[in-house]
Amino acid sequence: MIRLILIAGAGGFLGTVSRFLVSRYFQNLFFSAFPFGTFIVNVTGCLLIGMIFGFSQKGNILTPEWRMFLTVGFCGGFTTFSTFASENLALLKDGNFFYFALYAGLSVFLGLLATYVGNMFILKVI
Repeated sequence: MIRLILIAGAGGFLGTVSRFLVSRYFQNLFFSAFPFGTFIVNVTGCLLIGMIFGFSQKGNILTPEWRMFLTVGFCGGFTTFSTFASENLALLKDGNFFYFALYAGLSVFLGLLATYVGNMFILKVI
């Protein structure tokens, strides 16, 4: 159990650092009330987790430890639902109803689509 906690924790550390860097980069690149940084991180994380589960479904490509490191650890640290919720609340409080609807709707739709595409890409192409 301690070993799995350390594996997930190491992945979480790398995912969190990656989220911070990627999110900050894109938020500074597209200066707007729309939270591009978190949006890009979350959709990319969905694509990655779809690909990881695709590899898992292909057979013994990923060990359970690697799957734990990549899904619970890295993707769990990389994506962020709490920031997503907080940014949506801020958009509502600021009266940015269009950005709120766009952000919430696109995040859910593209997140699901990215997970599906990542999974199908691995299962069908690789």
